[in-house]
Amino acid sequence: MHQIKLTTYFQEASKHITLIEESLEELKTPLKEYEALSRIEKFALNALIFRFAKLQDLLGAKVFRTYLEYNGYNTQGISYYDILREIEKEDIVDIDTWSELRELRNKIAHDYPEELEEMIDSINLFINRSKEIVTISKKLESRFYETKAKRD
Repeated sequence: MHQIKLTTYFQEASKHITLIEESLEELKTPLKEYEALSRIEKFALNALIFRFAKLQDLLGAKVFRTYLEYNGYNTQGISYYDILREIEKEDIVDIDTWSELRELRNKIAHDYPEELEEMIDSINLFINRSKEIVTISKKLESRFYETKAKRD
């Protein structure tokens, strides 16, 4: 059951990763001002923010817990923070990095058009750190398939 769920989750993650990587190809930092971006760059930035959020939600809400359960860890009744601590012990991502990425995503995702110029530094940081969420997902997927291969 966990194996099927994880396989499905990683297929979904792959779609998000593809669009994140395609968006990153269009966005060259440092960005100077939002209004100077081309139409394609604005679409790419919006796609990046959306797919980053989707991937982070998928990992945090589904993959982390299911991955731990697949590896024999009982997650019944434990907090999200405890899940993160176990993921950190697995050397997938440290809690501070995960929290920073979440904060940065929330800051970028909840801005308003009139604030974009003020947010340009945050946008540049977000673009530069977006690769980290891809790395975390790929690391989890790799670990899952290594474990699966040993069990088969």
